[in-house]
Amino acid sequence: MTRRPVPALAAAALAAGALLCTALPAQAATAGQIATSKTNGTAYLKTLQAADGSYVTTGGLSNEWAFSALAAAGTAAVDVTPGGDATKNARTVYRSQLAATTWPGASPVVTDYERAVLNSYAAGIDPARIGPGRNLVADLAAYWQSAEPGYWGPSANFNGTVFGLLALGGARTQAGGQRVPQALLDATAAAVRANQHTDGGWNYSKAAGDPTELAKTSDIDMTGAAMASLCAAGVPKTDSAITSAAGFLSANLNANGSFAAMWGPNTDSNGWAVSGLNACGIDPQGAAFTSGSGKTPVDYLISLQFNPGGGFKYQSTDTTPSAYASADGLRAVAGAGFTAAPPAPTTTGAPTWVATSAFSAGTAARIALTVDDGTGSLKVCAVTLTPTGSTTTLGAVLDAAATATPSGCVTSVTPATGTGTVTAVNGTANAGANSWKVRLDNGTATAATRATTVNVGDTVALNYGS
Repeated sequence: MTRRPVPALAAAALAAGALLCTALPAQAATAGQIATSKTNGTAYLKTLQAADGSYVTTGGLSNEWAFSALAAAGTAAVDVTPGGDATKNARTVYRSQLAATTWPGASPVVTDYERAVLNSYAAGIDPARIGPGRNLVADLAAYWQSAEPGYWGPSANFNGTVFGLLALGGARTQAGGQRVPQALLDATAAAVRANQHTDGGWNYSKAAGDPTELAKTSDIDMTGAAMASLCAAGVPKTDSAITSAAGFLSANLNANGSFAAMWGPNTDSNGWAVSGLNACGIDPQGAAFTSGSGKTPVDYLISLQFNPGGGFKYQSTDTTPSAYASADGLRAVAGAGFTAAPPAPTTTGAPTWVATSAFSAGTAARIALTVDDGTGSLKVCAVTLTPTGSTTTLGAVLDAAATATPSGCVTSVTPATGTGTVTAVNGTANAGANSWKVRLDNGTATAATRATTVNVGDTVALNYGS
């Protein structure tokens, strides 16, 4: 998920985005300028769609980040079509790509799944219900680090942990509710907090427990992402971690509204910082983010946008737009964090959401499972099973968890067969007022029974307590 200049785009897309850069007055961006930026930015991102309807590219940085930007600006992915061909609308094509057994390739990394969760959600595709055999939330659960609870993927790549929290906290259910248990968000938030540098920010490397690393200068981009992840997990903007992060960003604001980024002022860094502020409900054009010259980070972003072409430059000296920078810039200007809820489509009959509604008997599927025994030793895993019908049961999930990834999520269950009440998990037995309960997609807790119905895409949370 790191930000770097992207490869050259197709000539047609470049021409569409590089018509004219508009000089702005020395003041904060106005509502009218923001509206125009959103309109033109949306038009540019539409030009990036391939003739087959796709946005996902092979190699390098993917244009699928356009989905989060389009949603933030009010455009549904299903409404984006090549030449008006609705059969190749961006949402349908993206969903098909994600559902393919060949995706994301032979050597996937955790950020592949995190990026897909954030963008499928914005595209109006339930990330846990891409298809009978594709549950992105469960795919992500497989990267939980049991030896370093709270981290996702190798802890040295702190970027993966931040985007894990962004994905789990930001990609909510179709009804708008939190998808995963708060204990899971809290555990990851604790890892993010432990990596906050003494200057108030973060960077891409793990720093927790290392005074030398924690004393190093932070990175603008990662500070925006990390603070957004905490706020997506429910941390309020008044929390000291957030106020310190905002203070770091404010202290690094340049006179022209750009931030003093590691690679020099650029759209991506400003975009990530503004998205971090947006996610936490902090005005990126407030007094703390208005320079002595009257410029704000939003003002700077719009100054790097071609008008009316709509594409954003990576840096001010560039002469053509960058697809990657354009997604980052538009999403930030539109007021979003790192994803956005899908807007209602304008295409007649198109639903806001698409999702697989049932397992396919005989097709292997994954379920995300958390087990919380109340001692603070949270277990997280991806359970692979082959349902025999359109639904499965909690008993089948717990049985299959014996070979889950990572291992150790479930080591024993009582009873081991049948349909009765679950009386013990991993050696912790029901006692007095305390018993095992289950939540599906963080819904209402009910008594855990082996017969409890589990539907495709459900996030299963077992909790022990009163």
